[in-house]
Amino acid sequence: MKRISEYSSIAEARIRSLSLPSGSLDNLYAPVTYGMQAGGKRLRPTLVLMAADAFGGCAEKALDAAAGIEMFHNFTLLHDDVMDNSDLRRGRPTVHAKWDANTAILSGDTMLTLATQLVANVDDNILRPVLDTFNSQALRVYEGQRLDMDFENREEVPLGEYLDMIKGKTGALLGGSAKIGAIIGGASAEDADLMYEFGMMLGVAFQIEDDYLDTFGNADTFGKPIGGDINNNKKTFLTVKALSEASAGADALRVAMKMQAGPTKVKTVTRIYETLDMPAVCRAEVAAYSSKALAAVKATALPDDRRDAFRSLIEKLIGRTK
Repeated sequence: MKRISEYSSIAEARIRSLSLPSGSLDNLYAPVTYGMQAGGKRLRPTLVLMAADAFGGCAEKALDAAAGIEMFHNFTLLHDDVMDNSDLRRGRPTVHAKWDANTAILSGDTMLTLATQLVANVDDNILRPVLDTFNSQALRVYEGQRLDMDFENREEVPLGEYLDMIKGKTGALLGGSAKIGAIIGGASAEDADLMYEFGMMLGVAFQIEDDYLDTFGNADTFGKPIGGDINNNKKTFLTVKALSEASAGADALRVAMKMQAGPTKVKTVTRIYETLDMPAVCRAEVAAYSSKALAAVKATALPDDRRDAFRSLIEKLIGRTK
């Protein structure tokens, strides 16, 4: 097994090598390149390569699938930014801000098709399970996004419903990445499913950490303005968990969330979260779901030295700043 940074570099090289048309179609494909070359953690393609290598020592056979998964992820970001009216991602203008909303939608659609083509570039004998996994996780992502949008129009959301939402919107894609990599590597059906569980639990931990960083992170390292979720009245883990408690702090939060969007609202809500000790609550939940992810890997037939790579990935993501 290689170091995590090596898998990330290999994935990055394949993504950078993708050749797309230009000329008269530049306004369609330039936003695709712009979105794909914005950087980021490359967590999903890294996970594809790691799983393929762990189960079969064949990360090179998973390169196109890894690039396709990252293409799909960035397709969702283009559309998410339009729906959320976000003008900044990873420290740069979003596609709809740099071009326009229609361009972001059409280029995003193009990315979805390109992603499917890349993921389908696997051996014929595993094409069906790989595409079934890809399509299944894609639907879960869309379902999670729909729930996320619906939550914006509800005063409160039960914690269980919120967790179902992030298992779809975030967990399913990480689960699909790990499972597709495992299938390419030759894992048994049981082990492939366990790797999906690993990715799913990792995704929940990752999203809770992301919710935390949107309020308590640093804008310079986080890549987008702090407090965006608060101003957009998004139902995050912090919001849902805080409102689930019968307390004066929860009552104060209900009032604060009705304030006009702006710096004062962000500061007020942040102070309430601090009073309710939400940073510590988030850390505990991230640790709990990380433990569930590790337990799934331990249940596979992988030898200990190959499981260690996934333990290292979990540790790398806990306590991140972006």
